[in-house]
Amino acid sequence: MKSDQNARPVSGSNPIAPGKRRETGFAHEAHAARYLTQQGLRLIESNFTCRVGEIDLVMRDGETLVFVEVRYRTRIDFIDPVTSVNYRKQQKLLRTAAIYLKFHGLTNRVRCRIDVVGIVRLGDKDDLSFRWIKNAIHQQV
Repeated sequence: MKSDQNARPVSGSNPIAPGKRRETGFAHEAHAARYLTQQGLRLIESNFTCRVGEIDLVMRDGETLVFVEVRYRTRIDFIDPVTSVNYRKQQKLLRTAAIYLKFHGLTNRVRCRIDVVGIVRLGDKDDLSFRWIKNAIHQQV
C-alpha cells in the first residue's frame, strides 16, 4: 500500500501521542484546578473513578459541590473543547456524579452542579486560555 505524504489527519484524531495522553490530561486537570482555585473554588478531590466513569475534579464553590469535566485541545479549528462534551459524555458524568454522592453519603444532602472547563493552548506558546461554563449540564444530579 502506498503512503500519501500529503495525507491529513482523520477528523477527530488526537495530535497527542497515545502514551502521553494520560500524562497530558493530568497536567491540564492540574492547570484547571489552579485556575478554579484562583476563582474562589476549593479542591476536594481529583480523578474520582468508579465503574461508570471518571470525574476530573471535585470542588467546592461555597456550599455547592462542583463536579468538573476538563477538556483540552491544542487547536480549536475542529471542535471547541467545551462543545466536545457530547450527550453521551454528559449522561456518563451525571451517573458518575450520582455514584460519588451515594458513595460519600451526600445524596439529597448537598447542592451540586456540573461545570466544564475548556483549555486551549494559544499559538505555539505555553499560554493557556480557559473557558469555564458553570452548570453546563442542566439536569438533576
